[in-house]
Amino acid sequence: MKLIRKNVDKTGDGSVVLVPEDPEDMWHAYNLIAEGDQVRSSTIRKVQNESSTGSSSSSRVRTTLTISVETIDFDTQAQVLRLKGRNIEENQFVKMGAYHTIDLEVNRAFTLTKPEWDSIALERIEMACDVTQNADVAAVIMQDGLAHVCLITSSMTLVRSKIDVAIPRKRKGYVQQHEKGLNKFYEAVMQGIMRHVNFDVVKCVLIASPGFVKDQFYEYMFQQAVKTDNKVLIDNKSKFMLVHASSGFKHSLKEVLQDPAVIAKMSDTKAAGEVKALETFYTTLQLEPAKAFYGKKHVCKAADAQAVETLLISDNLFRCQDLATRKEYVQLVESVRDSGGEVKIFSSMHVSGEQLAQLTGVAAILRFPMPELEDSDNEGSDGSESD
Repeated sequence: MKLIRKNVDKTGDGSVVLVPEDPEDMWHAYNLIAEGDQVRSSTIRKVQNESSTGSSSSSRVRTTLTISVETIDFDTQAQVLRLKGRNIEENQFVKMGAYHTIDLEVNRAFTLTKPEWDSIALERIEMACDVTQNADVAAVIMQDGLAHVCLITSSMTLVRSKIDVAIPRKRKGYVQQHEKGLNKFYEAVMQGIMRHVNFDVVKCVLIASPGFVKDQFYEYMFQQAVKTDNKVLIDNKSKFMLVHASSGFKHSLKEVLQDPAVIAKMSDTKAAGEVKALETFYTTLQLEPAKAFYGKKHVCKAADAQAVETLLISDNLFRCQDLATRKEYVQLVESVRDSGGEVKIFSSMHVSGEQLAQLTGVAAILRFPMPELEDSDNEGSDGSESD
């Protein structure tokens, strides 16, 4: 994401001009834009023209519109962000108050105006525009006949390719069929890696599986690379890392990212930090339950006592339509930071973010035990928005 202009005053009033540079920037835009915001962007509108003879024809024209956003629709697979709302500025093609849908486009600037810019929104812009914050990790989670090629960025886990190949069973007299099926599967996975992994950007490629599937595939891939003189694979051999996983499904990625060797290799990435924080939370909950709490009510009480050492919060909570509720979560983040605590904002598109969502989306590891929170009634620990 490129920041062209930022015009936000001390009261939080103002606008920013941003240019999404790749599909992932649409995810950042989705987290930034809220209902009631104003978005100005170039868009295509279908216009009806009537000739002097009375016949009508329609044409598509490109025009710049400013809409007051009412509906936000994000397609995670196509990475398309659609904004629907009423036109609020004079335009020769669109009447004032008429509905229009704007599709935000890569490499096309848009202006976002908010009634109030809070610290979370400004932080999101900073993060989106800082290229060093991208995680740059690829993962192949596989088992016999099934593989998922994933890209792990700073904001989400994207499944770029699912490979499903039927492999005949190893039976007496039919070993060749089994071998042929395996080679076909390995070849498809190898092609998936070549197609979806940009080795100029990716720092680490994890290959994970139960048993020896990963080892056999790794051996096959580099035998083929030598045979075909595939310089891309040969030059990047050091980036590959073999890890154990319990299955070839996407959810196994969580255990892969918890592997100490993987954490060491990815120590500078946001995804690994999230997984580590969540693991610490679970461990604390098990061993010292008076130092780990989840649910808005308990976490807010702990923050009021300046007891929060690490706050785990899902970015999902900042997308709530109720402005007052969003403000409460922003204040919670700011109060934890003011008292010297660490705040980890989890992406709901990551495996770790999905897990945190099951714990109401907000959790905290405390500096000191607060057994009085355990004793207090459990209302509010279900993540409800009322205290």
